[in-house]
Amino acid sequence: MPGPDLRIDALDADRVRLEQPSLVALLRDVVDDGGSVGFLPPLSEEDAREYWEGVAAAVKGGGRLLWVAREAGGGTSGPIVGTVQLDLERRANGSHRAELIKLMVHTRARRRGIGRALMLEAQAAARRNGRSTLVLDTRRGDPSEALYRSMGWTCAGVIPRYARSANGELHATALYYLLLDR
Repeated sequence: MPGPDLRIDALDADRVRLEQPSLVALLRDVVDDGGSVGFLPPLSEEDAREYWEGVAAAVKGGGRLLWVAREAGGGTSGPIVGTVQLDLERRANGSHRAELIKLMVHTRARRRGIGRALMLEAQAAARRNGRSTLVLDTRRGDPSEALYRSMGWTCAGVIPRYARSANGELHATALYYLLLDR
């Protein structure tokens, strides 16, 4: 688990905009490292900024929650080293579920429990928001699968040739779910 040098903060829309340079840098680092988060390298700064503007709008609209993990450092805010988002289903027949999206940890901060800490925060928030069914998807075979399984997530199935990588190869995606106790 992460130590006292790590803090998890929820961001509102204004804070997403304020933290945008750090969020852009994180997204570009993950994409440049080959992370399957919906973008292909090289990711332009403009495209990354546009993405985070969309996230800020979703957070402002109340349908999305966002957390960042930051390293403790002089002052009130250290560098952002990870993020996760929770998309809250807003349709009446799905008000019990949410989708966990864009779990990202900076390449220099991996293998320190940051992803797990972010996942636990999102799961706790899901419970607080009355969500009992969580879903996510990830590229089949990525290290994130081991994290999800270790946290009790169940693979519901695999879709072949779902996402394209930078070299053009098509990869399968694995769909996971977690049923929460209320």
